[in-house]
Amino acid sequence: MTTTESALRADPRPLLARVLDQTGALIADTDESQSSLPTPCAEFDVGALVGHLQGVVRRIGVVLAGRPFFEAPSHVDSTDWAADWADGRAGTDAVLADDESLTRAVTVPWGQVPGAAAIGSYVGELAVHSWDLAAATDRTDALDGELAVIALAAYQQMLPAEPRGGQIPFAAPVPVPDGADAYARLVAWTGRDPYWTTAA
Repeated sequence: MTTTESALRADPRPLLARVLDQTGALIADTDESQSSLPTPCAEFDVGALVGHLQGVVRRIGVVLAGRPFFEAPSHVDSTDWAADWADGRAGTDAVLADDESLTRAVTVPWGQVPGAAAIGSYVGELAVHSWDLAAATDRTDALDGELAVIALAAYQQMLPAEPRGGQIPFAAPVPVPDGADAYARLVAWTGRDPYWTTAA
């Protein structure tokens, strides 16, 4: 385990901040004229993915404050993507400033966990969805590879290779060649095609 990984395991908030920064930058730099582009996540086009991410950034704050996760919307209809993300991020950052957000028992869709464990799960979700947005808009070169390395380790702990499907909303892992980069390995573990393109 690297020093960075060890420190982030002790307090995952800096890692969450990094992946929130990455996601927010991608959203801010996405032109709303790209809304109808497909993404590697088949249920979302770019506009729907951004709306989902607007919900995720708010849900993190709601969950870590100890409130029921369903109090936050799963999707936010947004007419100003960057401003709405900044608003949701500010609310979540205020909750994260409280150290009790790490130890408080919180309720997520898969059960009750300590806040730190919930943060780790959201790091993985945001890392994968930021790749979805970057792939859809041809910007994967801008992604932080270290986020993918750490998110993959977390995903492999909480999401076994099988079974998949049914109540586990992930397809089977996609094989990747030796030497595949960190994001290719991460998204392949979640059942996505790491070499997806808009032309596929």
